[in-house]
Amino acid sequence: MQTGRFETTPIAREMADLAKRRTALAKAEHPLPTTTRVIAVVNQKGGVGKTTSAVNIAAALVRAGARALVLDLDPQGNASTALGIPHHADTTSTYDVLVEEIPLADAVQQSTDSEGLQAAPSTIHLAGADLELAPLDRREFRLRTALQQYLDAQDEPVHYVFIDCPPSLGLLTINAFAAATEVLLPIQCEYYALEGVTQLLDTIERIKAHVNPALALSTVLLTMYDGRTLLSRQVVDEVRTHFGDVALQTIIPRTVRISEAPGFGQTVLAYDPNSPGALAYREAAAEIAQRGAP
Repeated sequence: MQTGRFETTPIAREMADLAKRRTALAKAEHPLPTTTRVIAVVNQKGGVGKTTSAVNIAAALVRAGARALVLDLDPQGNASTALGIPHHADTTSTYDVLVEEIPLADAVQQSTDSEGLQAAPSTIHLAGADLELAPLDRREFRLRTALQQYLDAQDEPVHYVFIDCPPSLGLLTINAFAAATEVLLPIQCEYYALEGVTQLLDTIERIKAHVNPALALSTVLLTMYDGRTLLSRQVVDEVRTHFGDVALQTIIPRTVRISEAPGFGQTVLAYDPNSPGALAYREAAAEIAQRGAP
């Protein structure tokens, strides 16, 4: 009788669920795209899990056999930190690529996370890049040109490029939209989750009309989910009603391990690969791979 009670405790049920999900992931297919998928990860609100999602999904896809590149366009440089990439002020960075037209290859570094994952870091200089880009020729297309030249010169295919955007809709984000074919929108399961999303979607439509007809909102990812709260469950329902099939079935939980990992210069997959957060990002990556480009 005691054994039966232990088997039905919340911890026991959680452990059984994690084991079941790990087994399913071990069997999951991760088809590689035939052409590079360039994905801008964006939300004009800060603190929604944007950077965390960009680096962890990239890392999960690499662990499943892909080659990926992360472009850090956020002056805070959190993606660079999480991937173990130096990004002090003198580092060749995405700023140099955009403003000085330095080849992207000169900025790309190998991530300490895994062999197939590379990144071009940001530096604090990006904080003023919008003003410096404003008077330049073809200011919206500078990242697209640099990225295309980089991809054309690679001996091995780059399957995914993730562009971590700043929490604003300035010229840095517009450069990301011009270079990308897809937009990944993280939305946190908290108050005012959809605040500002309408403006972001309007911007995407304007970019499609005037700059990049290939751009599409391909993925909405729910983050910071707390199953104990009614609010989180309500936000999930609201987002899925609003976005339909664009929203992933995977939901990223709010966990300590996800929050701790960047402080150690790691993704959560490297920091604690068996944690619920790492498992959720692996599931999200599998969904993205299986869905393919829109």
